[in-house]
Amino acid sequence: MQFSIQREALLKPLQQVVGVVERRQTLPVLANLLVKVADGKLSFTGTDLEVEMIAATEADKLVDGETTIPARKLFDIVRALPDGAKIELKQNGDRVALNAGRSRFTLATLPATEFPTIDEIELVERVSLPEEVLRDLMERTAFAMANQDVRYYLNGMLLDLQEHALRCVATDGHRLALKETQLESKVSARRQIIIPRKGVNELVGLLESGEGSVELEFGRNHLRVRRGEVVFTSKLIDGRFPDYEAVIPLGADKRATLDREVLRGALQRAAILSNEKYRGVKLEFSPGKLRIVAHNPEQEEAVEEVEADTGVSDLTVGFNVGYLLDALAALRGDKARLSLRDAQSSCLVQEDDSEQSRHVIMPLRL
Repeated sequence: MQFSIQREALLKPLQQVVGVVERRQTLPVLANLLVKVADGKLSFTGTDLEVEMIAATEADKLVDGETTIPARKLFDIVRALPDGAKIELKQNGDRVALNAGRSRFTLATLPATEFPTIDEIELVERVSLPEEVLRDLMERTAFAMANQDVRYYLNGMLLDLQEHALRCVATDGHRLALKETQLESKVSARRQIIIPRKGVNELVGLLESGEGSVELEFGRNHLRVRRGEVVFTSKLIDGRFPDYEAVIPLGADKRATLDREVLRGALQRAAILSNEKYRGVKLEFSPGKLRIVAHNPEQEEAVEEVEADTGVSDLTVGFNVGYLLDALAALRGDKARLSLRDAQSSCLVQEDDSEQSRHVIMPLRL
């Protein structure tokens, strides 16, 4: 195997795949990238057995072949080389030689036959949508995923593929985030899959706010995303996601519309004196205003008053201030709407002029 390439052209695909490789490995070959030259293309593959990323690029002086090279070492060497450097890499037995100007590196390899790759998936549905739309869906819901919860199906994101819409949903049992978009074409049947947390994070990092489109291939046990010369594949969590639609409060007729940034600022200030363990604040609704109150064990108190478009009176509810701030940060409009049923109900936080983004926060007893 052999190829020649400019540093910048090599650095981009390496950046895309190296994040998948875990620093601590159960198998030595998982610390390596599969480097392959075939059909006039140079490709790099990284995997941790759960997520796989393949990135291809153009190169010169190609000689077909494949091997595996230590991922971090190769990436760090290329990143440390000067801009514009011409890199030549050649395989010699169980070593590869990397030359760039006056720099010479020799790296150990492992056989490509030892490298585990995900075969063709059993495809059940394929949809295409703009890249920036998918990124926005995932970015605005990922924060609500659980982290190392014993309810393993919460440690990921639900992709709910409906007849004409795609929803991304995440919950940790205390709050829920939902964002949806309409699809241009109708799908054959409703499908729900759960992508693990690492797969979500890697995919969000890969997607850009460009004008291109991505293709999602839904398999029985995998999700594959194709974006130009990059192919991302993730195993799915085998579990049943909670009935998230049942969590969204119905009949939440007690509503308040507020300036989103003003409300965020008031909550951030009140949070300074909230209980560090529970992070609780009280929301006291009255006609024309919202009063935010925080206490802590040192008997300190913070009180903020915010103008609100509401006719609700004598309603007091407690919430985790961090969850409120996360939900508001995920909205895009100037106005935020808070909707509740009563003093024991969860709070529905959404943009005042859109139903596509919804955030549900469970109440606290303060």
